[in-house]
Amino acid sequence: MTTASTRPTVRDVVFVDGVRTPFGKARPDGLYAGTRADDLAVKTVRELLRRHPELPPERIDEVAIAATTQQGDQGLTLGRSVAVLSGLPKTVPGYAIDRMCAGAMTAVTTTASGIMAGMQDVALAGGVEHMGHHPMGFDADPNPRFLTEHLVEGDALVMGATAENLHDRFPHLTKDRADAYGVQSQARYARALADGNITPDLVPVAVRSELGWGLATADELPRPGTTVEAIANLKTPFRPGGRVTAGNASPLTDGATMSLVASGEIADELGLAPRMRMVSFAFAGVDPEIMGFGPIPSTEKALAKASLTIDDIGLFEINEAFAVQVLAFLDHFKIDDDDPRVNPYGGAIAVGHPLASSGVRLMTQLAREFEQHPDVRYGITTMCVGLGMGGTVIWENPNHADYSGHSDATRR
Repeated sequence: MTTASTRPTVRDVVFVDGVRTPFGKARPDGLYAGTRADDLAVKTVRELLRRHPELPPERIDEVAIAATTQQGDQGLTLGRSVAVLSGLPKTVPGYAIDRMCAGAMTAVTTTASGIMAGMQDVALAGGVEHMGHHPMGFDADPNPRFLTEHLVEGDALVMGATAENLHDRFPHLTKDRADAYGVQSQARYARALADGNITPDLVPVAVRSELGWGLATADELPRPGTTVEAIANLKTPFRPGGRVTAGNASPLTDGATMSLVASGEIADELGLAPRMRMVSFAFAGVDPEIMGFGPIPSTEKALAKASLTIDDIGLFEINEAFAVQVLAFLDHFKIDDDDPRVNPYGGAIAVGHPLASSGVRLMTQLAREFEQHPDVRYGITTMCVGLGMGGTVIWENPNHADYSGHSDATRR
């Protein structure tokens, strides 16, 4: 029998670092049309190892890599295959994971759970999505009982249609507001790029096209200078006369992300400087027809687990699958559409949303924002998830004077 004296102590989990590839257009002429998905993930693993020579590769206990469409160059147990391809010792295990858009987020929270329990010390967790090779839902075979037994509505499996439904549910979240938010995302990304807040987290990728070899060093998708007038009359592909357009939704994207997470004491031992400490996380389900509502209950659960309120949160990284989904979150928590705490570097409407990759992009950006805002103690990364879910992780800033992490020894 386990007694109080023998029960394992829950350990701190710290986010040591995160990187990503530049994000490319998921098209036949996109950046990565001639690049394998698993090779994109390999680049992120190798970059983390290069940046952290203080980490002996054999100390890595797990490699967890997410993909939504696990086939072809996104199949074959990505975590293990990428570990081998990256040159990690054969003793390092790995696995693949799928929670649609929250795949990388789940890779982080799952490995973090093992670290908290003392079963692991160090892990690599991330995601890859090559939507150019594997379009969303490609070759999927949804069970007909979803519809025949009226478990979901017919449009619940079409993410853009669920965004239109969210507009229906909350009519005050108008197309004008969504368009204005989309323009804001583009402008904030452009400013962050000019200020040097994007490029440091990017891993250059050698790419091949009909013109020969090149080097991808910048995101391909942003549209700087976008105006409300320019996107006002774009097509509404999910409904005639709808409100969701290419101007207020994330584009189809190729890319990979990876993070290095560890226990607080092991980070101290190895000299790995923590950039964030995990405070709590939660996932929640909602009606699939309004998938974008998911971050609201998942955030409420995560805040309750941490004994915090929304007023304790000083920075928000919210995945912009659709502008209306972000607006629903902001309205619920009584936050202004243009609040500077929300996605200060712009979001997926500008940079893209390679599905299972995006969770770690949010974390990597929040870590950099923490460094610039030592006055902010807590931040959130949150996103909606296909089939009606939301995911939220709350993080603590080690640069804050009241940081409650494992020690001060490795504070930046």
